[in-house]
Amino acid sequence: MDNKKTKLTLSGIAKKSIENIELAKTQSKNSVVIEKKPSKFAPRGNFSRPTSVRSKPAVSPTESFAQRTTTTPKPSAPITNDYEKRKLAEQRATRRLKGESGKPDTKKRELKLTVSRALSDEIEARSRSMASLKRAKLKENRELTKEEIQESLKPIKRDVNIPEAITVRELSNRMAEQSNNVIKHLFGMGVTVTINQTLAADTAEYLVKEFGHNPIRETKAEEIIKKIKEARSENLKNRPPIVTVMGHVDHGKTSVLDVLRNANVVLGEFGGITQHIGAYQIEHTSNKITFIDTPGHAAFTEMRARGSKLTDVVVLVVAADDGVKPQTIESIKHAKAANVPIVVAINKCDLPEADPQKIKNQLLEYELIAEDLSGDTLMVEISAKTKKNLDKLVEAVVLQAEILDLKTDFESTATGIVLESKIDVGRGAVATVVVTSGTIKKGDFFVSGLKWGKVRALINDKGKTIDEAPPSTPVEILGINGAAKSGDDFIVLDSEKEAKTLSETRADETKTGGSPLTFATQDSAFADKSASELNIIIKSDVHGSAEAIKSAINQIKHDEVKPKIILSDIGMVTETDVTLAKASNATLIAFNVKPSKEAKKLAENEKIKISSYNIIYEVLDYIRLRMSGLLAPDIQETINGTAQILEIFKVSGTGKVAGSKVMDGEIVSGANARLIRDGAIIYTGKISTIFREKDQAKQVSNGQECGITLKDFVDFQKNDTIEVYSITSTERTV
Repeated sequence: MDNKKTKLTLSGIAKKSIENIELAKTQSKNSVVIEKKPSKFAPRGNFSRPTSVRSKPAVSPTESFAQRTTTTPKPSAPITNDYEKRKLAEQRATRRLKGESGKPDTKKRELKLTVSRALSDEIEARSRSMASLKRAKLKENRELTKEEIQESLKPIKRDVNIPEAITVRELSNRMAEQSNNVIKHLFGMGVTVTINQTLAADTAEYLVKEFGHNPIRETKAEEIIKKIKEARSENLKNRPPIVTVMGHVDHGKTSVLDVLRNANVVLGEFGGITQHIGAYQIEHTSNKITFIDTPGHAAFTEMRARGSKLTDVVVLVVAADDGVKPQTIESIKHAKAANVPIVVAINKCDLPEADPQKIKNQLLEYELIAEDLSGDTLMVEISAKTKKNLDKLVEAVVLQAEILDLKTDFESTATGIVLESKIDVGRGAVATVVVTSGTIKKGDFFVSGLKWGKVRALINDKGKTIDEAPPSTPVEILGINGAAKSGDDFIVLDSEKEAKTLSETRADETKTGGSPLTFATQDSAFADKSASELNIIIKSDVHGSAEAIKSAINQIKHDEVKPKIILSDIGMVTETDVTLAKASNATLIAFNVKPSKEAKKLAENEKIKISSYNIIYEVLDYIRLRMSGLLAPDIQETINGTAQILEIFKVSGTGKVAGSKVMDGEIVSGANARLIRDGAIIYTGKISTIFREKDQAKQVSNGQECGITLKDFVDFQKNDTIEVYSITSTERTV
């Protein structure tokens, strides 16, 4: 035990000296070590250190050796003071050799003596490890990312375009804000909205400002177009006059034009009636004149109105043998509404029954006074057949045009009016346009109504391809993205983007909301809504004809049946049309168009009739016929005789037989009959057999008695009345 004690304890002198050396190691040479007595309760084996020393010194090999010797129980020689001193002196000598001071701030790795460090003249600092560099880079990136996030969180001020009406969803998308925030804000204002609610432009503008963005009110498409049309320069030149030929059916409008053009259009028209609006240009003694031929039929009111709006001069054709007719009067009204001068052409003057003077007198009623009656209306007596006075007619038109002094800008942005549009097989959508100002060139981008496109080709009235169309020229334009409506404007724009945007804006503006809410009233709830509808699908070759048929059909009125046009379009009859006709049980009308092969096959399979017509009269007659088929026929009932049951008999093989007396008229076997009991009809059916004294009879007259059996009825009672009647039904027409 004593041996162990001597091994575990160190002498006081040795302990102090080690402690002093430790302190000396961590201090500079000039520092003084102040000795502090160890605490009474300090644990054994630990060395106290002054409070002034902050940096923790590295564990010296001496200390570690001392600790090892104290803990190992193996027997060994006692540690002498000289050994410790020698060990420490060795270490200090090594440090001094390299000229290093034992300062506490020097890094541990720099104190390490390696072969390379010992051999090199300079002390090299060790370079940083890859891991250390990587950590530093990551830290730097984290700080950068934080800065970026803070930057991105700053609110961005956006320019927000605001149209006349905009939904909450669209507005929040344009502001890049969450829609529920916008709705929340509106709730705060006391406005209850849904995401699909439409907001007015003022409300939208207020919201945009509230969310810290910049509102920009969009200009309406019409305003943009107005500006384009108004932007005119001063270099005006004379342009050819646009002349519209109007008048009653079969008064010779197209024939007059044919002679002027040396062409024959009449032969191509079905029934000799113009079904389309046509535009032609003639040259007469270096004067160009553009003629627009309008149909004279009553159904083509809109086409005539369209012709009169576009025109400079109206040529009113009146037949000398027929006089002023309803469409002649209508043409005069259209021309006067458009404030256009009228030149009267009295046609068919070669006929023996022609009376031009009578026509002049008739026209006095409509304030058209001839020059020879001291008026100011030019009237020319012509004949399309014999070509009489045709040059005088052209001269009269040129004279009228000179008085008007028609001028326009040839170089400005081109504008025009769509006269007609159609879908051509192989060429697609084609629009017939009359240029009103500027020059349309091949490759121009344009807007027409809700459609837009690029001019792929320009075709004149003679069918030739041209590169540009100056004012007053009628041209067919290829390259529109869909069939434009007749009467639409035609505006050339600078770029495809402008054209596309303008047509989209127009389309948005014309969009109407869903069907308006209708509230049930007492009258509407109990009203008889039994009026049946005839569904109609119209496919026409040109837009104008489809429009005319539509308006003519809508004028057919009846209380019990009404026409309902579910589709009115241009182009050939397709499979889709046949499918729609089947689904809606509609009448399919093809006007001047043929069904495609597939549609024809499908129609045959589905047993759907495609009615093809070339003349508008026939279409209207057919519609009337179909509507008449939907009308319930008029049913008239005639009572032929009555009989009263006096007794009921049971007859083997027959069942119950009513012994009756004929009170009025006559009872016929197999006739319609009803059984009346106490004023109520108990049975309606037919008389099965009549017996007269065990024999069957065909009929029994007034005053006679007989046995009657009714078909499928045996519940007879005394004093019942049997009434025999006949029904006559007559078909009704619209």
